[in-house]
Amino acid sequence: MTSVAREPATLTDIARAAGVSAPTVSKVLNGRADVAAATRERVEALLLEYGYRRRGLHAAPLLDLVFHELESAWAMEVIRGAEQVAHAEGLSLVLSQSAGRITPGQSWLDGVLARRSAGVLLVLSKLGPAQRAQLAARDIPFAVIDPVGDLDPDVPAVGATNWQGGLAATRHLIELGHRRIGVIAGPEHMLCSRARVDGYRAALETAGLRFDPALVRSGPFHDEAGSECGRQLLRLADRPTAVFAGNDLQALGVYRAARELGLRIPEDLSVVGFDDLPAARWVGPALTTVRQPLTEMAATAARIVLGLAAGRDRVSAATRVELATELIVRSSTAAPCRPGD
Repeated sequence: MTSVAREPATLTDIARAAGVSAPTVSKVLNGRADVAAATRERVEALLLEYGYRRRGLHAAPLLDLVFHELESAWAMEVIRGAEQVAHAEGLSLVLSQSAGRITPGQSWLDGVLARRSAGVLLVLSKLGPAQRAQLAARDIPFAVIDPVGDLDPDVPAVGATNWQGGLAATRHLIELGHRRIGVIAGPEHMLCSRARVDGYRAALETAGLRFDPALVRSGPFHDEAGSECGRQLLRLADRPTAVFAGNDLQALGVYRAARELGLRIPEDLSVVGFDDLPAARWVGPALTTVRQPLTEMAATAARIVLGLAAGRDRVSAATRVELATELIVRSSTAAPCRPGD
């Protein structure tokens, strides 16, 4: 017995199954607010069940870029990369943030649907299954920049070699002669943070050094967390002679803690950051850091999304890209004053 392939669902099919008019289904598809919540939920469920995908409607010349936080120079580097590609493609960039939430709220998604954006870039964020289905029904592709957690195999993403960066930063300090090396991690739920600490541990182990949990602190990727964690580490009876911070902002916080405690960088304390933000070059002393190619990461993700929107054969929804990190040695690292420390 041969099965008959199911014809693609039409807007009329969805309307009939939902018991509403075709214009109502159209309103849901377009993210209009003047639809009852129960009706919207019923229509969205049917769109997912039928695998409905909208065809033949031109997207608006917009590219959406959403952050879970939008308040640092880190975000500006990402914006620069996305803007470069958007400008080259004749698109405008729409910026938004999800108020610290990893998953953006429905009001944000309704705005994307109403705008009929060409694509969506999510930074340190992710979508729920229902939100993904809503974008798929409108043929709006998306990609994740710097994934915060595990992603489904069919979600395109662009990240960096965080483990290798943590390894290179710690190995640099070991080669200078440091043996007590503190580390300040970012939030524990973030993959990039865990990978950097794993690289730190690997560098210690391959050098025959014991991992000491007393030299580990963690906090948000902000300078305040770097200051607080730095004070804790530097007030230890047997303090570290070097600190690897999870990002440049945390490293600048360690600078502040060192000044407060009368320690000189790099004479008394070596510091390494991660990201290579512009501030790393002009702070005194200039910060040794691991360059994360943020601008290139955003540009790569934007090209993937626009390639999916255009249906280019070489672009797959399962595309995963990791761009290389690079250790940038400046003036904040030196051999320890006490040999063997």
